[in-house]
Amino acid sequence: MLLALVLAALTLTGRVQVWHLFALAALLGFANAFDVPTRQAFVVDMVGKDDLINAIALNSSIFNGARIVGPAVAGVLVAAIGEGWCFFANGVSYIAVIMGLLLMEVKPQERVASSRSVLASIAEGFRYVRRTAPVRALLLLLGLISLTAMPYAVLMPIFADQILHGGARGLGLLIGASGVGALVGALLLATRKGVGGLRRWVALAAAGFGVSLIFFAWSRSFWLSAALLLPAGFFMMVETASSNTLIQAMVPDSLRGRVMAVHAMVFMGLGPFGALLAGVLAQRLGAPTTVAIGGALCFMGAVLFALRSPAVRIEARQVTVALQ
Repeated sequence: MLLALVLAALTLTGRVQVWHLFALAALLGFANAFDVPTRQAFVVDMVGKDDLINAIALNSSIFNGARIVGPAVAGVLVAAIGEGWCFFANGVSYIAVIMGLLLMEVKPQERVASSRSVLASIAEGFRYVRRTAPVRALLLLLGLISLTAMPYAVLMPIFADQILHGGARGLGLLIGASGVGALVGALLLATRKGVGGLRRWVALAAAGFGVSLIFFAWSRSFWLSAALLLPAGFFMMVETASSNTLIQAMVPDSLRGRVMAVHAMVFMGLGPFGALLAGVLAQRLGAPTTVAIGGALCFMGAVLFALRSPAVRIEARQVTVALQ
């Protein structure tokens, strides 16, 4: 909230500069480093493990619903009141979030005193990921997708303007199509009960995401490209939400926050590096080739994950049963 209000003040007073944006973005990343793992670990405390997949899917559906509606609302507000007041409204909206958190009543958790240092505790989370094959496999696939496939969104303006000749309106439609697909995927997951068969969903969704991106990279028709982004958004959502659910189902409560921090580092931390890599490759090879390469790597990662799946399925079942 404070960062949003600072940005609003800088914008409304006409003092905003590029270095301000870099500084605010860095501070936002610092805040998210604490917020995201805590929020992910908190889901189980709120809803329990039986409803975990439904909660994660419903949260994703809200997020992607906002992706569809948000740009349209933002466009109207920016035209009506300007960017500065939009930033201000964003900052004020956090008051409702903070009030909601303060009003929540959750079962208090017993604090267990630990003689370990902070660094030793962090290292324990990394060791758990390294020695637990099912969690390690899910995070490796998720990291590959975050680094190579998801940066297609960064290149979307190039596709909308230079390749598909849709301009700003076309960009909004392409982003909206991806959001609609993701929303459908989230709602589908919200109807599931339990985690049975989710590993198969992860592999199929990762493969489908890769194939969708390859066909999208080849398309030169605007409406065909928009149609291809529907399954891309769908498969991306199914893969990420299913991976999140499986990891949380296999992690003991004492390590949940630390393992979800690793998850956030892999999923969100690699994204900016993937975007930087995509930008460099797009400048040298072109945006379509870059997206096609990312899709191909995503597909190959899914195949490797599927081939190794039988070897780790037994361990995954043992870990899940042991925590029940």
